[in-house]
This record gives sequence, structure tokens and C-alpha cells, in this order.
Amino acid sequence: MSDEPLAPSTEETLFEQQVAAKAVRKLRAQSRGAGDVWFGLGMTGLIGWSIAVPTVVGALLGLWIDGHHPSRHSWTLALLVAGLCIGCANAWRWMNEQAQAIKDDAGAPK
Repeated sequence: MSDEPLAPSTEETLFEQQVAAKAVRKLRAQSRGAGDVWFGLGMTGLIGWSIAVPTVVGALLGLWIDGHHPSRHSWTLALLVAGLCIGCANAWRWMNEQAQAIKDDAGAPK
């Protein structure tokens, strides 16, 4: 037998590249301080407000319309649901943008 080292297979080099990329991402995240508990709570609050504000605005607008222009249908309930849908769509869009930014950052060679 020969004492020469075997050349690494393509699977091994791919695995090494993946491990190195994850290590770089982890170090970059630690240097930014994004893993902080307060950061996570702030993001949760941001998503909550992005849902709550349109819901409350819709309900208040519905109350005003019901008070000034009475009708058979409740504008309060209709606009509350519309505000909730708008808030959820806004939060979903924002979360998708953040997820895409993370994917883009993860796949970018550094």
C-alpha cells in the first residue's frame, strides 16, 4: 500500500463547503447581535402591531360610519375583519421579505 493520502471525494468537499458556509453565517449573525432575546421580542412586537393597528383603525372607522350613516349591515364588523385581513397580509409579506433576505444572505458567497 502507498502512504499517499486519498483525494477527497466530491461529497466530502461539498460537505466541507456547507459546514464552512454555516460557520460564516453564524459568526456574521453573532457579530451583528441579531440573536439577542430583546431583538426577538422586538420583532414579535412589530408583527403584533402590524396586525393590531389596521384592525383597530378598521373598527373605529366602522363605528364612525355606523354612527353617522346607520344601515342594516354592520360596518364595524365588516371593517374590523377587513383591517384584520390587511394586517395579516402585511405581516405575512414582511415575514416573507425577511425570510428571503436570510436565504439570500445564506446563499451569497463571501
